Parts: sequence; C-alpha cells; structure tokens
Amino acid sequence: MTQKNEIQVTERIDALFERIANLIEQARQHVYRTVNVTEVKTRFEVGRYIFEDEQQGGRAAYGARIMQNLSQRLMAKYGNDWTIDTLTRCRKFFVAYNNPAISATPLPKLQSIEGQGETKFSNSVAKIQQPKFVLTWSHYLVLMRIENPDERSFYEIECAREQWSVRQLKRQHASSLYERLALSRDKDEVMRLSREGQTIEKPQDIIKDPVTLEFLGLKPDTAYSESKLENAIISKLQNFLLEMGKGFLFEARQKRFTFEERNFYVDLVLYNRLLQCYVLVDLKIDDLTHQDLGQMQMYVNYYDRYVKEDFEHPTIGILLCKEKSDALVELTLPKDANIYATQYQLYLPDKALLQSKVKEWIEEYNEANPETENE
Repeated sequence: MTQKNEIQVTERIDALFERIANLIEQARQHVYRTVNVTEVKTRFEVGRYIFEDEQQGGRAAYGARIMQNLSQRLMAKYGNDWTIDTLTRCRKFFVAYNNPAISATPLPKLQSIEGQGETKFSNSVAKIQQPKFVLTWSHYLVLMRIENPDERSFYEIECAREQWSVRQLKRQHASSLYERLALSRDKDEVMRLSREGQTIEKPQDIIKDPVTLEFLGLKPDTAYSESKLENAIISKLQNFLLEMGKGFLFEARQKRFTFEERNFYVDLVLYNRLLQCYVLVDLKIDDLTHQDLGQMQMYVNYYDRYVKEDFEHPTIGILLCKEKSDALVELTLPKDANIYATQYQLYLPDKALLQSKVKEWIEEYNEANPETENE
C-alpha cells in the first residue's frame, strides 16, 4: 500500500470513528435526559396521587400515619430513596406545577376521571396533564421553593436555556437575578421575564445594577486596589461572565491601544455575541467622577472608529464602580451615549428587600398607568 493510500485509509478510519463516537455520545445524552425527565414525571405523578388521596380523606384527617406507612412499604420494595421527606416534596412539586397560571407549560382545564381502571373519587378529582419538564429533579427541588410563580418561571426558562447546573441555579437565585433585572425594566418587560426569560435585544438588556461579585472572596470592609479587584475577577472569570449575563465572551485584560503616541489601557475587553458588539469594562473602587465617564467615552469612540467591523454594532462601555451618582452620569454624558455606570457589591443582596422593591415598583407603575394594570 502506498503512502498516499495509507493516508486515505487513516482519514477514512478517523472520519468513521468521529461519526460513530458522536452517535454514541448523542445516545448517551438522550438516555441521560430521558432518565432525568422520567424521574421528574414520576415524582410529579406520585405527588398527584398523594394530593388526590389527601383530598378524598380530607386534609385534616390526613396524618403522619399514612405517609409513614406508605414510605415504609415503598422503601422496602424500591429502596431508601422514598422517605417521608421525598413524598412530601413530591406533593409540594405537584402543587407548585399543576396550576395552568403558573406552570411552565399551560395545562388544560380539569376534567373528571372516567374509567380506565383509575380510582374515582366522590369529589371528581381531575386527571392533570403534566407540564413539560426539561430539568432534573435536583433543579426542581430548588425551583419549587420559589413562591412567586413569575420568578419561578423565569429561573426555569433561564436554567433550561443556559444549561445552568444546580449550583449555578442556586447562586443566581441567591444573587436575586430576577429582581435585579426586573428593577431595570418597565412593567411590560417585567412580565416578559416570566414568559420568555431574559431577552437580549438592546444594550440596556445586559445591564444589571448592582453587579454581585460575592464569589471573588474580597471582604467589603477591607481595603483593596483596582488591580487586586481585576486579578480576582480574572481568577474567577467563568463566574464573572455568568454574572455579567448572556452571550459574554472574554477577549483581553489591560488591552492597550495607542493614539497620538500615547498608550491607553482598557481594564477588561468583553464581546457580546448576542448584541454583536464589544463591551469595555473599567473598574473603579472610588466614587465615580466625570473624568472617568469622559475617559470611557474616549475608549468607546476609539473602538467604534478603529476596531469594530462594519457588521458589528456600536461598542458599549460599562463603568463598574463601588459608588455612583445617576445625576452625575446624566449631566456628563449625552442622552444617546452607549455608556453605563453600574455599582458592584461584594456580598449577596438582601432578597426580601429587592422583592419588596419590585412589588412596590409595579404597584406604583399600576397607579400611574391604570389602563395597563389588567393587561
């Protein structure tokens, strides 16, 4: 066999291996997803059966004895996973997701059970169609603890779309992502969060205020430099990009450009693939000044004129600062400036406080716009 033929055979084997390997990987992923979805559906149905049986006997009469006996018999046959706590969570899961108004997938109206070997109750218990479950049981254990159905729907959509791990879901919920996004939007867009998740269509959609950087491990009451803050961000880059939001890619730190024989340095250069534009980030540990805003305006102008391609959208500038003044930003920058000042904090926000602010904000909006209240 000639060397040329040997190369051709090797290439054929490589190509065949890749095709088969991809097929096996897809099959494994399919099995994994199927097992997870089947587990979630099963627990939803277990919760439904418990709920229906409870309704038959009356909630007051439904005591610990039934759950304990049921748990013991299930564990004897199927293993120790079916504890009383598990059965209680199954019931809670069903209650959280059986309502058409709050389910991820709208459910049909209740209809009384007819035949098919199913138990019929005197109160015409309904046969419920399952919502479309796409996450793991561990994800839903976190989601079902979220009482606000709009907030829960938002996290479920984002978790499935962005493929968050359970740890990432917990962190995003603990950092009050929903509330922080809601407070930066009008009422229509707040309602859209629960239906569609976070949509990225314009520069304002990527802005959070505050940006939560608790994962950096820096103590709020300890002195640190901008360089130390930058180094901490780079060391936790994946967490930082997740906190910044959807579509962010990292390009460079301390990116130098030269203009009129002077060197300038941008702290962090990111790119947002959804908006198709550069995002320049400058870190400020002191109060924001008009000089800081002017400097960022110069950075953005340079990138727009000398770096970005014709197909790309205008560059966005973000000043990530410890303290800011909205009045100063408004006075310094023109109204159409693509520059935003947002505060960062080194601790998780007070979720209860943000939730009350969102509620108060929507109530104020409804009072000022009564015609939209029932939309």
